Amino acid sequence: MSLPSEARPDAAEIQNHPSTRSRIADRLRDRFHDLIGYDRRGRSEVPTLPATPHIERHFTAGAVVRDVVIGMSDGLTVPFALAAGLSGTVTNNVIIVTAGLAEVVAGSIAMGLGGYLAARSDAEHYASERIREQREVEEVPEVEIAEVSEVFQAYGLTEEEADPIVRALASRPEAFVDFMMRFELGLEEPNPGRALTSALTIAGAYIVGGLIPLSPYIALRSPHSALLTSVLITLIALLIFGYIKGRFTGARPIRSSLQTAFIGGLAAAAAFGIAKAIP
Repeated sequence: MSLPSEARPDAAEIQNHPSTRSRIADRLRDRFHDLIGYDRRGRSEVPTLPATPHIERHFTAGAVVRDVVIGMSDGLTVPFALAAGLSGTVTNNVIIVTAGLAEVVAGSIAMGLGGYLAARSDAEHYASERIREQREVEEVPEVEIAEVSEVFQAYGLTEEEADPIVRALASRPEAFVDFMMRFELGLEEPNPGRALTSALTIAGAYIVGGLIPLSPYIALRSPHSALLTSVLITLIALLIFGYIKGRFTGARPIRSSLQTAFIGGLAAAAAFGIAKAIP
């Protein structure tokens, strides 16, 4: 864009009067500041464009989902198989409901206890490995430095490139041990409250899952009708559960839904077959 002819100063006037030239330059900078990014002193600035914040969304509750999957899957299949197996041998739903509820209570306690012990074992294993690594860092530091250097080299760095990084880590013993635990041994520090959380999550999911196939036996009188309804409800629950699991874990929800229903249905059918085969 050019200035109107009447606004253009004479070239000789600009040459003889530097202050006029400076004023014209300032006027142009002010007019086109937003486009060319200069301040009044002629220095380049970073254009002030509207910034879109970068938000990363990562799912970090994998352990909780794993516990829910363990509890819900067992809860949907085991009580269903028990109730289905009893449906062909008794004519009273009260017996089926009583046996089913007893199994749900016992199963939830057993599953929760198993989750608690597993989480405690992970924490104890991590603690013992960390103590061993701390001792080795004190007793054979050069060996540990060489091992950490090999970790960096596995990511494509040369020994010369990795050496200053490794030496800097070695000067911070706690960070050095943290790095070795994670990248050499592949161990993450467990959450201190993980054991109790895991136990309650698995037990709770088992109870919820177990009540779903038992609900038709509570609502209906005929074991045969309750069995057919239980099959339908359990299949729908497996589909919904698989879909939700896929949404949370980043897998394709439809595929996760069908996969969960197929595996859960297969397990329930196998358990039902075994229950029916027992005289």
